[in-house]
Amino acid sequence: MSTFVHLIADYGPADPAFSEVVHRLTAADPTMTVQSTEVKPFSTVATGFWIAQLGVHNPTFDDLLLYSNTAPRTTESTPERADTGGALCYLELDNGVPVVAVDAGYNLSFIADRATTFREIELPADTGQFRSRDVFPRRVAEIANGNHSSLGAERSLDDVPAPPESVVCHVDGYGNVKTSIRHSAFTPESDTVTVELNGESCEAVVRDAVSNVPEGSLAIVPGSAGGDDPYQELFLRGGSAASTFGTPGPGEALSIRAEQA
Repeated sequence: MSTFVHLIADYGPADPAFSEVVHRLTAADPTMTVQSTEVKPFSTVATGFWIAQLGVHNPTFDDLLLYSNTAPRTTESTPERADTGGALCYLELDNGVPVVAVDAGYNLSFIADRATTFREIELPADTGQFRSRDVFPRRVAEIANGNHSSLGAERSLDDVPAPPESVVCHVDGYGNVKTSIRHSAFTPESDTVTVELNGESCEAVVRDAVSNVPEGSLAIVPGSAGGDDPYQELFLRGGSAASTFGTPGPGEALSIRAEQA
């Protein structure tokens, strides 16, 4: 069986760490194809956003598996995470897509409402300092090939934090700023708003499509991510919205208020 693995990680294809993980995945299963999606270092917001976009809002197909390897060592949830990081977990979405990801920060937040299975993956007692290279790939290959013997205790989806309501999730190569604001929740009372982000305050027009944005205008529009209820994004016709706001990163909070007539 040939498995297609989307590897979503906070290092890029040019990073030797990525090369080693792909090497280990391929050593465990030479038929495996790995496609990478790079997110900013330690950004669980961007990781969760892309797990949902690839696993929920894009077509599914046979032998697809999503593997997230963003695993910041953090004390956000328990003291132990400062040393061991979050648990590696297995989720199955309601469309049948399997996800292997570290339960840390917002990694699982954007798919929690679509998960039908949520279990911890059992690891050796001593995974060592480089568990994401030395241990995780073997488990991913096993699960991708139908071996679920490493699946352990069930976990509660209630413990997964909700997605942040108004933050930057991703900045694309054109400088478009993708946010966590759903189109259905965006109800401005004016067609002009003020956006405050990353210490900058700018006026933006509200439009229903990028094709309706005049040249040189900053706008907030329904973006390309999020499926039937897309996320709003900041778009500058002929320029970079991100540069306008000093190139904010994932997790940066933004506020939007309507201009008074």
